[in-house]
Amino acid sequence: MSTVRMELLQQMPIFGAIQDDALGFLLEPVPSVSVAAGQYFFRERDPADCMYVLESGRVAVLKEWAGRELLLHNLGTGDCFGEMALLDLFPRSASVRALEDCRAMALTSAHLFRLFEHSAEPFALIQMNIGREMSRRLRASDEQLFRATMGPERPAPDTAFHTI
Repeated sequence: MSTVRMELLQQMPIFGAIQDDALGFLLEPVPSVSVAAGQYFFRERDPADCMYVLESGRVAVLKEWAGRELLLHNLGTGDCFGEMALLDLFPRSASVRALEDCRAMALTSAHLFRLFEHSAEPFALIQMNIGREMSRRLRASDEQLFRATMGPERPAPDTAFHTI
């Protein structure tokens, strides 16, 4: 594993607290894939088989609505996407399109299972970290949904001079 790949992963929350030797073992068989600008890593409702760690480039996360693709997020080098595939085995919940030429590591459940067989502790840490990252993203989405539903925040009424 290259030093650059290792350093990239060590900065990511999903791989936090994972020792170098375990991280190297996990990622040794993990391939890198290249996706040209304008092409898709995957589309919404595709079967989910891996998560990606973006080594270079930028991508757009898109959701289909009324026949159109709407932008949810832009991601760049060091970001990951598709991590739900490692936990829930459901089809993709969004599409990811390369905004520029991209290179990404493709980490599958088989790679994680290989780590589990080698050492359960880093496997468990990665699983917990994926859960934490998904929870963080869900909280942010919930907050956005709440604000969109409730409208702009209004200041609390000044009750200091009101009597009941």
